[in-house]
This record gives sequence, C-alpha cells and structure tokens, in this order.
Amino acid sequence: MESKIESKIGTKTGTTTFTVELGKVKEFARALGDPHPSYETGECLPPTFGTVIDFWSGDSSLSALLNLNMAKVLHGGQEYEYVGKIRPGDVITTEGEVENAYTKAGMNFFVVRKTYRNQNGETVLLSRSTIIERHGEEESD
Repeated sequence: MESKIESKIGTKTGTTTFTVELGKVKEFARALGDPHPSYETGECLPPTFGTVIDFWSGDSSLSALLNLNMAKVLHGGQEYEYVGKIRPGDVITTEGEVENAYTKAGMNFFVVRKTYRNQNGETVLLSRSTIIERHGEEESD
C-alpha cells in the first residue's frame, strides 16, 4: 500500500522562467566571495548559479504541492550537472518533478529533479535536491 508521502512521487513542480542577467551573475559571485574574472564577464557562471534561477524565478509552489510545514523543513542536499552553457541574456525555463519520496527516522524526504532549458529548448542544467521535513512536537518561540 502506497503511503501519503510516496504518493507525491511524480508530482510536477510547475514551470518557471528566469532571464540570466550579468548583474545577477556578478552579484552572486561576489556574495560567494569568488573573484574569478570569468564571472565578471559572464563567460562562466558560478557552479551553484542554479540556486539563483530557482529563487529569482518565483518558484514558491513546491511547499504547497508537497504540503510542507516550512517551520520543519531542512535543505538536505543539492547537486548540479551542467550539460550545456548558460550565458547572460539566456531565458531559462525550469520544470521539476518529485523523483522520490519516503519516510526515514521520523522524517519525510523528498528528492526533486529539475531540468533547465534555454530559449532554444536545449537542456543546459539538471539539478537534484533533497528536502527534509522533520516530524515531532510543534516548536515554540
């Protein structure tokens, strides 16, 4: 019998769009403390730039789709695989899906895989993130 958590496998996260701006590339590299000259020109992007795409594209629907209690959510991990080049000016469309969902040690785990495509429909980035939702008594302030 499939659990409530396992029933989330296959859930689509929706589509978001983000235009890569050179200013955001520079800003992110500076926030990381990485002075690599190619980040200043946009020739290359910091390896975790997918996080900027996710946050600035307005992708806030995941918590609602998974019915998460955000006060109990932990970021369990993140992987990025660049399969193409992302450049300033590119319009990136992101689609995601819950790849796995399970309960372990009193916590819910959701593995979300996202595909990032440029304006030409080319896949340029793949990501996999793990979201952990703790269980237990409600925490007080």
